[in-house]
Amino acid sequence: MIRRTMIAAAAASALALVAGCSLSGGSGSSSSSGNSPQSTDHSVTLVTHDSFVVKQEVIDEFQRSSGIKVTVLKSGDAGALTNKLVLTKGNPIGDAAYGVDSTFASRALGEGVFQEYQSPEGDKGPQRYAADGSHKLSAVDVGDVCVNVDTGWFAAKNLPEPKTYQDLADPKYRDLLVVEDPATSSPGLAFLFGSIGKLGESGWTDYWTKLKANGVKVVSGWEEAYNQDFSGSAGKGPRPIVVSYASSPAAEIGQDGTPRTKALLDTCYRQVEYAGVLSGAKHVDDAKKVVDFLLSEKFQAQVADQMYVYPAREGVALPEAWTKAAPLPKDSAALPADKIQANREHWVQQWRTLVQG
Repeated sequence: MIRRTMIAAAAASALALVAGCSLSGGSGSSSSSGNSPQSTDHSVTLVTHDSFVVKQEVIDEFQRSSGIKVTVLKSGDAGALTNKLVLTKGNPIGDAAYGVDSTFASRALGEGVFQEYQSPEGDKGPQRYAADGSHKLSAVDVGDVCVNVDTGWFAAKNLPEPKTYQDLADPKYRDLLVVEDPATSSPGLAFLFGSIGKLGESGWTDYWTKLKANGVKVVSGWEEAYNQDFSGSAGKGPRPIVVSYASSPAAEIGQDGTPRTKALLDTCYRQVEYAGVLSGAKHVDDAKKVVDFLLSEKFQAQVADQMYVYPAREGVALPEAWTKAAPLPKDSAALPADKIQANREHWVQQWRTLVQG
């Protein structure tokens, strides 16, 4: 799934919103707008991926100040969430959605899932990550996908750590890498896109052929790759190289204050998570306020601790440990949304043919 064992630890220390959980707020008033009939009650169903976590006091304060009752409906990972939003666009299951990421945003936009809304909070930083020029999605956070390595494993074996995509195909790293299936995993898809962005459409297929010959292991999702196969996690698996996130080393800091793992910043692909108001929403005005809330300084200030992602808003401080263990990559690869939309399924099918036969 799109997130991380670290969220489980965060959720244990904060009361997370759960699927279908209704959080009562006060009363309020708002005017009707948009093309859909507006309900007179002030409530919003926010459809999210399964990794959505927020401090209870933060959501409580928003509900008190806005008079809006928020219900969170968790709907799988980013891919499953996008699919559900597309399939229900004629009769939307909520008013706003959070968690469609940059690997799936073009599909959601192409299917007309979201309506236009330009949040006044967008010019505080989120707009620099805009999916396109339609103002239908607002960036909430950044969670770059990068190869991670178990630094202790390499030190013990007296083997230099890999640094680049090309290094991973070197025979000295045979049978050391585990990746996620891009057909079933958001980070797996991001890693595929990263290899295409770095090596080009004429080079990525040869690269994956070499990875296959070099013993790459493919699993269905991040949870299995990181917690079962990766040696640098609590699971202590057999493989010291894994596709994970730039932020993952922040959860692997030892008692001496040193991270046990490292993200290879030359292998990162920029993954942005978005929020927007759903087309056909029953509570359009209140849904807009929820999007504003997700971009607000108070919400943004807790996304690193709660969801192990980087805030999209500028000027929001990261936890102190992240400065050393998990700095935000500066030069992550990214592909244009229209290119992804035109080629996603073709690339995944090519990958399947090359790697899975």
